[in-house]
Amino acid sequence: MILKFLRLFKIIRVTLRYGIDEIAISGLKVPRTARLIETLLFWRDLSAPRGERLRKALEDLGPIFVKLGQVLSTRRDLMPPDIADELAKLQDRVPSFDPDLAVAQITKSLGAHPDELFASFNRVPVASASIAQVHFATLKDGREVAVKVLRPGMKDTIDKDVALMQVAAGWLEALWADGKRLKAKEVVGEFDKYLHDELDLMREAANGSQLRRNFQNSDLLLVPEMYWDYCSSSVIVMERMNGIPISQIDKLQAAGVDLAKLSRDGVTIFFTQIFRDGFFHADMHPGNILVSTDPATFGRYIALDFGIVGTLNDFDKDYLSQNFLAFFQRDYKRVAEAHIESGWAPKDTRVDELEAAVRACCEPIFDRPLKDISFGQVLLRLFQTSRRFNVEVQPQLVLLQKTLLNIEGLGRQLDPELDLWKTAKPYLERWMNEQVGWRGLMDKLKAEAPRYSHIFPQLPRLAHQALSRAGEQNNSNEMLAALLSEQRSTNTLLKVIIYFGGGLFAGVIAAQLLLHFYFIG
Repeated sequence: MILKFLRLFKIIRVTLRYGIDEIAISGLKVPRTARLIETLLFWRDLSAPRGERLRKALEDLGPIFVKLGQVLSTRRDLMPPDIADELAKLQDRVPSFDPDLAVAQITKSLGAHPDELFASFNRVPVASASIAQVHFATLKDGREVAVKVLRPGMKDTIDKDVALMQVAAGWLEALWADGKRLKAKEVVGEFDKYLHDELDLMREAANGSQLRRNFQNSDLLLVPEMYWDYCSSSVIVMERMNGIPISQIDKLQAAGVDLAKLSRDGVTIFFTQIFRDGFFHADMHPGNILVSTDPATFGRYIALDFGIVGTLNDFDKDYLSQNFLAFFQRDYKRVAEAHIESGWAPKDTRVDELEAAVRACCEPIFDRPLKDISFGQVLLRLFQTSRRFNVEVQPQLVLLQKTLLNIEGLGRQLDPELDLWKTAKPYLERWMNEQVGWRGLMDKLKAEAPRYSHIFPQLPRLAHQALSRAGEQNNSNEMLAALLSEQRSTNTLLKVIIYFGGGLFAGVIAAQLLLHFYFIG
């Protein structure tokens, strides 16, 4: 309890120090309270931009809050652009934990000491983040591997910090005029799920295995193999990959890597994941990408860290392809119709109003040459427009937008002349052809053929059963109609008897009374 109170005190102190409360003051529903806060805390220097102050506050609060900031930076449909841009600068840098704790974690998870499991184990970590750190090792058969070890005590730390975040989110929604639209509680809930997913390293290993299988026969992307005999929820062991970090452009040029081709390949990999696989690496920042220098795989991308992936179903892919094609054909009416048809915009939304809003956002973008158009900016503008029309932005599309911005920025860093549309257009057109044309029809028939082969022999029996049930239903209906008719006749007869009997009884009583009075009189 004392530790929780001290943590809360630190959060309040950092919040006041960087003026995070001031960010919300303009939207407070009680202006007198806002003025009182400004008066009491007059001594603070709040000259720095609000986004910068928020970023520094999160960095001071530690790795869990840094991760929250990283998640918020992807929610550009909710966050103001200046804050989202500043939060995107957050880096997940934390000191490594004690190697003895790593050894203890490996021993507990895999049932043996690293000295027994590996021919060699480097106790000095090569990378450290808020959730885990990485050590290099060599298996007894000589294969070089990377060992990723979960940071001890992370679950308790996450649970405590997230509980405090939930309280803060409740205050935010209650006090800030724009708090409910920002969906503070929902964002914290999403963040909680995201963190707990990252705590299960087996999930990351499975994601990596899926991505490796998808690109098994590709000459564009390498994904490390997972060694399942050495994997658990808190330790995973994978193939060690050697390459140059993609952000080190000088070293890439010195090694003879074709940067223009590398840039185009990155875009091709992205759209292959989207429109072919519907499964994409959603954390493709430079720290997770290497370029192979091995002669056999020279110039290929190497993907690392599979804790965050996105998935798209056929409906999502159809939505994306239609919107991208409509955008670049400046068919804004089709964009508006697609949003309403998908159910992401309310059914009572006027197409012409949404069309006009989309046109106002995107027309300035398309007055530039195609090579200067940013796909990420197109999605960003679309998300910003969505605020006004209460469009429900899907989580998988938020991940996609974040990944697209990363890929696009990386591609143009490698090759400023990159024409993203020229690379993307064939994938969009091929997807539409596969879904709408004869090729799409034949592919779907082939995919359903095993199911049809099982159903077709049963059709005569199923038809007979359906007809028999229909006949029984008809007989039942006829019997029910006859019963209802008979019931109505019975009811009519009963009414006649009641009325006749009642009248006769009343007549008899009346006659008796008349006779009685007559004889008495």
